[in-house]
Amino acid sequence: MTGSTMRAVRCHEWKPYPALEIEDVAVPTAGAGQVRIAVHYAGMSFATSLVTEGKYQRKPPRPFTPGSEVAGVIVEVGADVPDFKVGDRVCAGLDWGGHAEQAVIDAATVYRIPDALPFDIAPQFPLSYATSYAALFWRAAVQPGETVLVHGSAGAVGLAAVELVKAIGGRVIATASSDERLAFARRHGADEGVLYPSETALEQIRALAPGGVDVVFDPIGGDAFDLSLRCVANSGRILVIGFAGGRVQQIPANHLLVKDVAVFGFNYGNFIGWGRTDERRKHEPRVRTAMRQMFAWYEGGLLKPETSHRFPLTDYREAFAAVMQRRSMGKVVLAMPVTPGGQGNGTRS
Repeated sequence: MTGSTMRAVRCHEWKPYPALEIEDVAVPTAGAGQVRIAVHYAGMSFATSLVTEGKYQRKPPRPFTPGSEVAGVIVEVGADVPDFKVGDRVCAGLDWGGHAEQAVIDAATVYRIPDALPFDIAPQFPLSYATSYAALFWRAAVQPGETVLVHGSAGAVGLAAVELVKAIGGRVIATASSDERLAFARRHGADEGVLYPSETALEQIRALAPGGVDVVFDPIGGDAFDLSLRCVANSGRILVIGFAGGRVQQIPANHLLVKDVAVFGFNYGNFIGWGRTDERRKHEPRVRTAMRQMFAWYEGGLLKPETSHRFPLTDYREAFAAVMQRRSMGKVVLAMPVTPGGQGNGTRS
């Protein structure tokens, strides 16, 4: 990097993420209520290309840099930010701008991280773990001893759900698409594993939970949701987290009525300013309490996030492919080159 420029993935028009290019752009400046972070690692997710293709519910003003979860060191603090200082180790959820060497972020969604939490693990907390935490405990009110069926259990959000349910003393039945991925979920606490898709998945789940599961955590949708309706307990709860399976299901209301089932749609973005109105400050105290709890569980060994792939910024297309082709277990992150004010993770080619 030279002078006041940095490298960033840039989106000038709506197109798939792999069609974007890396450019040299001006380093942003922190305004009032903001901090600037020297990014060490940034997360990659299924939603990344939805944003760059203009298919997400929120459309950034172009040109912009995608990326909504980062970890690094604060290098600038704007006015009216009393709780952070230069040099703080933090993670953050941001509207966009994460796939760059530096990022300016509203301080309301920046979180100081424990010294023991590595930068390549920390990007999982602001969105992946926070989404699972809020869905499970705020929306579905999961209780100790309840049985939770977690679909996509080897992915970032699914794995977080497995660990969080176990942290409060719940029971987890995990589904995944391969024996390897099921073994991964079990290593992170899942009590039982069921291969899905498979012709025997329903009977296996019913054998493990004869009265039905209390709660379903579903980031897959489509056929997985159809399965969930058949194995959820009477008066059970189903959390609709996303549609990674590709089909947005049509929910038969008669099934909900007969089984007295509650289906909760859950969009964590509403709590961090991504809703129809920006309510991040309204929800900030609740979110910070959740983050403190998760950091405490991490320090106590109850949460063990896993990053399976680390790619340099220049390999951003390969990082995205690892997510889309389901080669990852846990999280995929981008490692940034050397950044002023931060220790850096390598050198720019």
